[in-house]
Amino acid sequence: MEKNLLKTGIIGFDEILEGGLIPARFYLIRGGPGTGKTTLGIHFLVEGLKNNEKLLFVSMTEDVEKIKENGNKFGFPMDEITFLDLSPKSDFFVNNKDYDIFSSSEMEEDPIIEKLTSMIENINTDRIFFDGFTQLKYLSSDNFKFRKQILSFAQFAKKYDSTILLTSEVGTSINDDDLQFMVDGIINLNYENLENTLEVSKYRGSSFNKGKHTMKFKNSGIEIYPKLKVSNYDITPTKSKIASGIPEIDKMLSGGIEEGTTTMITGPSGVGKTTLGTQFVKNSAEKGKKAIIYTFEESYKTLMDRSKAINIPLEKLIDNNKLLVKKVSPFEYTPDEFSYTVRNDVNYQGTSIVLIDSISSYFLSFNKSHEEINMVRGLHTLFDYLKSKGVTVLMTNEIKNITGEFRVTSTDTSYLADNIIFLRYLEMNGKLEKAIGVLKKRMSDFENTMRRYRITSEGINVGEPLNNMRGILTGNPEFLDERPGEK
Repeated sequence: MEKNLLKTGIIGFDEILEGGLIPARFYLIRGGPGTGKTTLGIHFLVEGLKNNEKLLFVSMTEDVEKIKENGNKFGFPMDEITFLDLSPKSDFFVNNKDYDIFSSSEMEEDPIIEKLTSMIENINTDRIFFDGFTQLKYLSSDNFKFRKQILSFAQFAKKYDSTILLTSEVGTSINDDDLQFMVDGIINLNYENLENTLEVSKYRGSSFNKGKHTMKFKNSGIEIYPKLKVSNYDITPTKSKIASGIPEIDKMLSGGIEEGTTTMITGPSGVGKTTLGTQFVKNSAEKGKKAIIYTFEESYKTLMDRSKAINIPLEKLIDNNKLLVKKVSPFEYTPDEFSYTVRNDVNYQGTSIVLIDSISSYFLSFNKSHEEINMVRGLHTLFDYLKSKGVTVLMTNEIKNITGEFRVTSTDTSYLADNIIFLRYLEMNGKLEKAIGVLKKRMSDFENTMRRYRITSEGINVGEPLNNMRGILTGNPEFLDERPGEK
């Protein structure tokens, strides 16, 4: 089935359709003004040029020259498309002209459908985009007759194996319920909460990725970022481990973290979460694994400068094509787009380690227009997908409390992690110190004590277990008095 599907030419859309459109069928594109109906239709036509297909653009509402001008701005080869202009001309009102769809006995001009069918016959059209199709309904006083004749037109088009996209302007006085029943697929374009989305609500003969998907207008046209479908991925545990390169930390983790797992590094601001994450990335990249860092907080330059100052030379790894760093801006990305970007980087860059810095900023960045519960589900689905590919995920998480009551996260996301490493501030002898511990490790045992944690110009320094202290998790530990006979 896959090889017979028609590609739409739109990044992400064919993935939603699980390969493309079924040929020789009718599809309805619904949306309000400016939602991208015409641009989507042009994408569909231009894609046909790759297979030397015959194309036809039929316009009922907009002047062809204006359509070409807009298409040229996206770099579409508009001159290679055949146009049939059925829009009213400048002399329409001057000469009191009228339109009719089917009956021609009382009209001097050829009826609209006659022109259309004649064009299809003459060029044996493979792909047809009919912009403003529902305008035809204005010209018919009998809805039953309209439906019957539209069905007849559909049967006519099938004789030539034509695949047809029709547009319907949502929000006007024209009701397109009858068309929704007749067509084989319905594509809805929406603009809400300052975001464009695409949703397929009907697709006969094929499954598809349901829900609203982020759509953006780029210099080359439309791009769509499909939501990742929830699936029962085949996740095979691995015994291979990724070490940090810091002997004490690796001892705490019984040798390191298992490949293909998710690890949360959690703690308050400035405690060294990103440093620990980049230490894992550095040590793995130096052993030949490709890694990528998505930073929501720091700029590229800040991350490079700070890492260099603590003997984690990320720039060298980048130069050796072992590391990619991407700054994620909430003004440029949506959760769907971020997920799509990560998946592409993993699939096409050969990435085996992903560091997200941080998921706290991820929620702060995107939570303005997206419900937190849906964002958590999206991360869960993304992490399951990455784990199914054998990708190891590291994520930093910031908690608000500097000392005091111990909390793992502020967003109830700890269940996303197979492993949890926590960093804490401690008040010791009037000084603010840092400590590291392991709270959770699903696939092996781990050291259940905490150690002193320091960041120096030589890198991360970890001390011996803090066995002579209690109350560490409160942030205000007490030293235990050594009694006779005790060590």
